[in-house]
Amino acid sequence: MANLYKKDSPFQVYISFKKYLDVLEHIRYNDRLEYRVNYAESLIDRTKNFKELKDGFQDISLLEKNEDLIRLLLADLFPTGLTNNEIKAASIPLSNITFNYTERFKGILKDAGKDFEIELRNITDNEFYVFCCCLILQTYFKKDIKSTIPFYYDIPNKQGIMKHYKITVNSDFTEIYPTEEAKIPSDDILDMLLENLDDFKLWKKYFPSQSWVLKGFTIISLVDCTSEVALSDLKSSMIEIDPEDLNPNENLTEIFKSYFDVADLNFGLMTFNKKEQKLDNLPIYESLLTNHILDFWINTFDEETRINTFNNISHDSKPIVVSNVNNLDENIRQLPSFNILKDNNVNSFMVIPIMKDNDLLAIMEFTSSIAGSFNGLKLKKMEFFSDMILFSLNRFYFEKNYQIEAIIQREYTSIHDSVVWKFRNEAEKYFTASLGKKIYTLKQISFKNLTPLFGVSDIRSSSEKRFNLMLLDLNQQIEWLIDILALTNSDSEKFTLALDVFENELNNEIKADTEQRFQRLLREEIHPFLQAKLEVRSSREVKSKIKDYFLQVRPQTDLFYNHRKKLDDSIMLLNRKFADMLDENQIKAQQIFPHYYERFKSDGVEHNLYIGHNIAPELHYTSKVVHKLRYWQLKTICKMELEFQTFKQNLPISLDIASLIFVYNEKIDIRFRMDEKRFDVDGAYNSYYEIIKKRLDKAHVKDSSERITAPGKITIVYFGMENQKEYLEYISRLQKKNILQHNVEFLKVEDLQGITGLLALRVSLV
Repeated sequence: MANLYKKDSPFQVYISFKKYLDVLEHIRYNDRLEYRVNYAESLIDRTKNFKELKDGFQDISLLEKNEDLIRLLLADLFPTGLTNNEIKAASIPLSNITFNYTERFKGILKDAGKDFEIELRNITDNEFYVFCCCLILQTYFKKDIKSTIPFYYDIPNKQGIMKHYKITVNSDFTEIYPTEEAKIPSDDILDMLLENLDDFKLWKKYFPSQSWVLKGFTIISLVDCTSEVALSDLKSSMIEIDPEDLNPNENLTEIFKSYFDVADLNFGLMTFNKKEQKLDNLPIYESLLTNHILDFWINTFDEETRINTFNNISHDSKPIVVSNVNNLDENIRQLPSFNILKDNNVNSFMVIPIMKDNDLLAIMEFTSSIAGSFNGLKLKKMEFFSDMILFSLNRFYFEKNYQIEAIIQREYTSIHDSVVWKFRNEAEKYFTASLGKKIYTLKQISFKNLTPLFGVSDIRSSSEKRFNLMLLDLNQQIEWLIDILALTNSDSEKFTLALDVFENELNNEIKADTEQRFQRLLREEIHPFLQAKLEVRSSREVKSKIKDYFLQVRPQTDLFYNHRKKLDDSIMLLNRKFADMLDENQIKAQQIFPHYYERFKSDGVEHNLYIGHNIAPELHYTSKVVHKLRYWQLKTICKMELEFQTFKQNLPISLDIASLIFVYNEKIDIRFRMDEKRFDVDGAYNSYYEIIKKRLDKAHVKDSSERITAPGKITIVYFGMENQKEYLEYISRLQKKNILQHNVEFLKVEDLQGITGLLALRVSLV
């Protein structure tokens, strides 16, 4: 059995002219006008040998085979006098099978191209199925369903502009009835189905595939509503501008082509930066927009001209419309701006300021290579969505400012999500008091009785590496300078001698101010000397060497920076990787229990966690929370170490890291310091914790010169056997997961100033 629908449906579909032939039979026996009786009788007689036309068929080749007969049969429904005006055809309901077109419809399909296939716009398979079921409810069950879903055909014209046609359907000549396999739902079930239009599976349960018969044909009429559909699409595109989810509508220019009926159209848009008095590109649309005129505007005119222009726009905001640039005044045609139009093949354009309360928000441009594309009537069409443009730009600026505030909050302050509620409570009290014209003093934000967790992944020997690479850079710079000075005349001898002294000092007895004195020599004497050589008659070789030399000089310091840059780049990459891993894993940690979290990047990454009932007073807090987060911390640092081994070889400079966790059982308080805009431990007693953290950095194993931290190992520092037992359990769990080795070391930490009795566990990663 042939299926006349491309999509699944509850119908077996048959093309049939039975109901129309029944109308002709009625005319034949009941009409009083003889010519109509004869006409009906003639048509019935012509079709009597083609039983398929009445009984129904699924072979669509019969439509073409009997094209002339069908045209004659439907002549009353398709008057010849209207064939060049109406867009009309016969069709199978909701299908792409159409036939018996009017001449205007034929012309539209011809312009679309021979490969074009007509299809309904924006309807999913599931929506199509449910809509077919609704037809059954409306015709067979006589349910009063007023379908509000408009159907459209999108058909390109000869110029490639997409035209949109709304479809109206006459279904007088169709009939719907059940097969033997059909289910006949009760009224209660039908009401339940109508309450669940989105539940495709439910509809299919009561109206299985091909369980009903749809027989007949429909008459579809098309109305060109391109402007209305394009306007709707434009409004949707404007509403969708979302800086948080940067997915601009890539069809925006195509929509404008349809709306203005201009085949060759370019669209440009720039926002106006009032503070700096300049136009800015919209980054989310940069690859989609073409700013011929606006680019010229911001890149050509001097600053004073631009500012004066924008001041004038604020007082005279009329758009500029040029239908044909070749008709412009001769004086204008001599201006540089006219050349930019010709260079970009712009022969017609509109420039439209977007204003609100006499303030310039943005400027739009529309350009075309086709003269006459734009005129006053096209500009008039802008009025229909000008309010939407204003709404969209206002929303864009609101979202932009919101996102900027979010970035500042995230990157430059320490108000973490877990504690922001307390700041919000204080801010709300302040705001409420201000509404009532009352004075309210903001209280200090603090959290008491918290358990701290501290961890650090430190880059080993970074200071020593930086010093050695500094020597390499400076020695290389001295070699370059000596080679260049050797090519110049004798007036450079004093510089050569000075460089020899610095080279000896660098490699034998470097002093604290050696680098600063070398910088001063370069800045005040050698570099001005070399710059002068570039401006006088020097050999090509000398000038080339000097230029190559300055390409390697870092302008901020006047020094070579090649080797140190590789180290700084390596540290930056490592820090970013570790910080991202911590932040990503923090999402899971916050699910264990909300806590205050902060991290810092220097030569490595350190992090602090503060856990306690005061952070989330509405939740149940026990000591198990601390144990879970301590295990999370150890596991996360192990992951970071293992990840480091995979990307270590890709760093510009080879680095090693050593990781440490400090376990502290005493409760501490933290307070937000308004002057520093960050949390810190509160009070002298709590500062003991901070002192220990700082002194652990380079602590040694007791009675030895060995550091307690080592590359490829995790060191856990603690007080007392209770913590040792706890962490041995965590280590055992990670050993079973093949993350840690079975070589746990039990260490004593050397006595530090004012700190004694520290113990440590150290274990290697797999």
